[in-house]
Amino acid sequence: MAFPVCGDATVLPLHERARVVNEVLARRFERLLPSVMRETGFDMWILVCNEDNHDPVWRTMVPWQCWAPILQIVVFHDAGGEGIDRINISRTDTMGLMASAWEPETDAWDVLARIVRERNPRRIGINESDTIWAADGLTATLKNRLLDALGPELASRTESAEPMSIRWLETRLPEELELYTQACAIAHSLIRECFSRRAITPGVTTIEDLRWHYWQRGAEMGLPVSFPPFFLRIRSNAMQERWGPDDKAIRAGDVLHCDVGVEYLRLTTDHQELAYVLQPGETQAPQGFRDGMAQANRLQNVFTGTWQAGLTGNEILARALAAARAAGIPNPRIYSHSLGHYLHEPGPLMGLPWEQVCCPGRGDVVMHYDTVYTVELSVTVPIPEWGSQEVRVMLEQDAAITRKGVRFLDGRQTAFHLI
Repeated sequence: MAFPVCGDATVLPLHERARVVNEVLARRFERLLPSVMRETGFDMWILVCNEDNHDPVWRTMVPWQCWAPILQIVVFHDAGGEGIDRINISRTDTMGLMASAWEPETDAWDVLARIVRERNPRRIGINESDTIWAADGLTATLKNRLLDALGPELASRTESAEPMSIRWLETRLPEELELYTQACAIAHSLIRECFSRRAITPGVTTIEDLRWHYWQRGAEMGLPVSFPPFFLRIRSNAMQERWGPDDKAIRAGDVLHCDVGVEYLRLTTDHQELAYVLQPGETQAPQGFRDGMAQANRLQNVFTGTWQAGLTGNEILARALAAARAAGIPNPRIYSHSLGHYLHEPGPLMGLPWEQVCCPGRGDVVMHYDTVYTVELSVTVPIPEWGSQEVRVMLEQDAAITRKGVRFLDGRQTAFHLI
């Protein structure tokens, strides 16, 4: 049985979510892990973490319902065959996804040292990184223990697994992209519900009420929020003067903005959309706002038109802003990031709200096919109906790039939600 959200979107019950996640994980091990290791040139990958302080990569490699007590050690070894040896040196039940090398009467570090010596790898990846936090899950203490266990000669073969972590975390299988579309459909339905009379009574409901409505509805469906949800009320100067600075209520004539997301099937969503509260006699948002959204949609087209595998985030940002300015898009700003198991990592960063030239480090990461990003941006336009008051029109949608091109997952907003 699926749980209805709003409209046609549904959420699977937990046991079905676990089944889907575990099936996808098995395919990722079979099809993705070998290509990731061979593309980056590592023949061994060692992940080590402790209970309640899990490595961000390790968290994406275990079954939904696994219990992981005490020390966790996982070894992946590429012996040059068809697949990758997947070895688990812990008490954790990986439900057949890894071979168990746990020996109750033997120290796990000794078992690890023996496994590595027997396989004699050339390059050993360990999860430490100065740039990508999701690739930096090995703690200082566990690194010392790991290097001591390996001994000086094998320890000298260890290096940052950052490139391998990036490719594992950012890459989506075709079936994952289909699941991502479902996740975005659920996320969009929650926004539609919040931007409706089901959640808003003009003159009564506040922005804070709206925030908790979104959070509560997500919790009721077992959907963790991607981050604390944000809602914003945008009001004309005349309305601000009329109602005063202490007014908290959402009222007719207000524009509402959200920045929200949920996690579903280990996939993170992130959206910004806009709504308008109709005044008596109105059937549409003011033309100035509709024109502003059209300009933001143009910027989305220009931006995604510059996406290209092999370019860095900084290169894409520069190309997109240059093209947007040449096209006459008013005051364009781009601040987009990768999206997947985590909210802002590990793929290329393309601008920040306060940085529109270059983002060292994260902006130097290269874009690849079969990855997902936010199309997060804004334009600033005068609103004639508000006395030419300048307003930032901020939008964010989730999109994937494949060899077939760029597509928005579950579409994008091109018209205001009307309340």
